[in-house]
Amino acid sequence: MQKRNYQRELEQTLAYLQKEGKVPTLLLHACCAPCSSYVLEYLSSYFKITIFFYNPNISPAAEYEKRVEELHRLVSELPAVYPIKIIDGLYEPEKFYEMARGLEMIPEGGARCFACYRLRLEETARIARDHGFDYFTTTLSISPLKNAEKLNTIGEELAGIYQVDYLHSDFKKKNGYKRSIELSTQYGLYRQDYCGCIYSKQERELQKQKKTGNGSGQDGLPADDTAKTAEE
Repeated sequence: MQKRNYQRELEQTLAYLQKEGKVPTLLLHACCAPCSSYVLEYLSSYFKITIFFYNPNISPAAEYEKRVEELHRLVSELPAVYPIKIIDGLYEPEKFYEMARGLEMIPEGGARCFACYRLRLEETARIARDHGFDYFTTTLSISPLKNAEKLNTIGEELAGIYQVDYLHSDFKKKNGYKRSIELSTQYGLYRQDYCGCIYSKQERELQKQKKTGNGSGQDGLPADDTAKTAEE
């Protein structure tokens, strides 16, 4: 079975919207400002975007607040054809820990992460339905450490449940991840070195202990690892 090219599907959707002269609304789940930077630059000419910051996985609370602040700062400074709005979701870490029960020891990129994708995407789909958005999607696929196939499969399933179109994506393609690093530098964005949850932070700390002397960047990647495109 041929692997789906989600970037190509996204391009087909954008071409259709341009041909029809449509500018639909998009609820964009965002995990942080650096990951949002390229996605907003890319999509803001095609959609009226509202960012939804819903990430109960992020720990500690100070990290959560820092990411929220950076996202608001980015949106205030980033040029866009259509004004970008932000919805600050509730910080509900108890929901993440309930979801992660029994999955605490699974390495990053496994079943716990997939359940976390669904937790965040389902709340995004619900808000999109309740507020009448045309599409919903997430910035998560920009990370080389996030599984785009899983994200899109979950998104498709939730689109059927909540009756809101899911915008397929694999934002790391076409040098999207590299561009996000360039924009992070341009806007001086804070780039954390772990995905967000306490388990990813612990795993990242172990990696740094084993491999000292290297800088680190967004989503647990080395700061200079801008060309990596393989998913884990």
